[in-house]
Amino acid sequence: MSLRVSSSFAALVLAATALGTVPVLAKPMSGAAAIKAIDTDNDGTIDLKEVQAVAAQTFARLEKDADGTLDAKELKGRLSKAGLKDADPDNDGTVDQKEYLAAVEARFKAADPDGDGTLDAKELKSPAGKALLALIK
Repeated sequence: MSLRVSSSFAALVLAATALGTVPVLAKPMSGAAAIKAIDTDNDGTIDLKEVQAVAAQTFARLEKDADGTLDAKELKGRLSKAGLKDADPDNDGTVDQKEYLAAVEARFKAADPDGDGTLDAKELKSPAGKALLALIK
């Protein structure tokens, strides 16, 4: 049975790769590994569009109860209590996809000190870069 599951999983990964879908980051990784995983245009950097594509997949994967929002439990520590409050302008204790992507964008901008609209491996190694990666893993 486990071999069948493994084969199915491998087929799913191969199909996703063939379709060009953005991979989901499963665990913390180095800046260079994150670039390799997220950089769909292969320019050696990641831009906000590439990051938001991964973030949208992360949101969908985390959103288990089909209510269209993520609560603290579903976020699994990706946002602190203060971070959740900042990302939740309507103060309902959850973030919808729009709010989640806004939080991702804020972290992206914080990780982009030169303001060029892209992040390289060095920028992803910074505390702000690591915070961004933690949100989209």
